[in-house]
Amino acid sequence: MNTHGVRGEVRIQPWADEAAFLTRFRRFYIDGKEVKVRACRVHKGMCIASLEGADDVNAAMALRDKVIFIDREDARLPAGTVFLQDIIGARAVDESGRELGTVEDILSEPAASVLVIRGEREILVPDVPAFVLKKDADAGVVTVRLIDGM
Repeated sequence: MNTHGVRGEVRIQPWADEAAFLTRFRRFYIDGKEVKVRACRVHKGMCIASLEGADDVNAAMALRDKVIFIDREDARLPAGTVFLQDIIGARAVDESGRELGTVEDILSEPAASVLVIRGEREILVPDVPAFVLKKDADAGVVTVRLIDGM
């Protein structure tokens, strides 16, 4: 998080598919404390928020480099989507059910997130529908389609 302008707004780099996801929330958490969101909008791929208690640039500067959290209960995910952290540690299998390894990490890349699967070897799989067929966080299984070179 960093400042934006001189009126106390903060710029938040989203760790989500899109910054617009964060505009749905009326509260964030910083250092374990609830902070009410007065206004929130998207600007150049970032979330620009006006937070209660940050009324000027000096107050916003005190929040610099902090991590903002949400309450999962406040999030309404579309059907078939999961929080990425819920599939870290999941078993990865191919279309035939062959075990590939475990989802060890998720890299945030400009075009798409990339699943890092470690088993007998490391496999990098773009998190797009052509390659990630199913994410079942409840069962702890991710099904992927591999092509030559993966």
